[in-house]
Amino acid sequence: MSKQISRRGVIAATGGVAAAMTASVAAAPSAAAASKGRVGEQLFRETNSALVFIDYQPEMLSAVRSMDTKVMMLNARLLAKYAVRVGIPVVLSTVAVKAGYNHPMLPELRQEVPDVPVIDRSTMNAWDDDTFRRAVLATGRRRFVMCGLWTEICLAYPVVDMQAEGLKTTFPADAVGGTSKEAHDLAIQRMIQAGSVPNTTNAMNAEWMLDWASPHAAILKELGAWYQAELAKLNQS
Repeated sequence: MSKQISRRGVIAATGGVAAAMTASVAAAPSAAAASKGRVGEQLFRETNSALVFIDYQPEMLSAVRSMDTKVMMLNARLLAKYAVRVGIPVVLSTVAVKAGYNHPMLPELRQEVPDVPVIDRSTMNAWDDDTFRRAVLATGRRRFVMCGLWTEICLAYPVVDMQAEGLKTTFPADAVGGTSKEAHDLAIQRMIQAGSVPNTTNAMNAEWMLDWASPHAAILKELGAWYQAELAKLNQS
């Protein structure tokens, strides 16, 4: 399949993928209502974005040196928990599992999204994989919260290509990691130059929820308490 394939055709052809990814969660209110009719909405909302995890696998995690990997994984889990609870579509992908080079997705993250199929690829750039592209476009969203290991390869490559094709991306920098601080920081610069928006896990969850009058505010408060308790355990270890 050509990378120039019509997105309309891809979305129409893969409705089943979208249904599989969202069947277990409740539908969110309309994006128009959430943005109060404003033109040029720039925020990544529950109703206009999807969450993508790329290559959260043991081999990649073991080589991350840009931050504390236990905190990084806790942040990734928090994003996944909130997305599943409020109905944000999630796309999952791994690399080279079928080829025998790497192991499947890390179980601590996989358990947060057990009903979403994992797309295994051979290419380091997920956007070059037709199945991954179809799954992303099948969400029906144009904005994507991108998470990947490592920052400089498996995250940066698809982010740069997605931006070039007119999609909007953001990345929680504290939920991703590189093989060194330098590699991570340079990848962040590269993604920003491509037009992607840097963010943090806490700010991303707040941006999704945005209003304490939202019915999802109680979910954010509950998950915030869970996160602080888990963080305290890490600080004691």
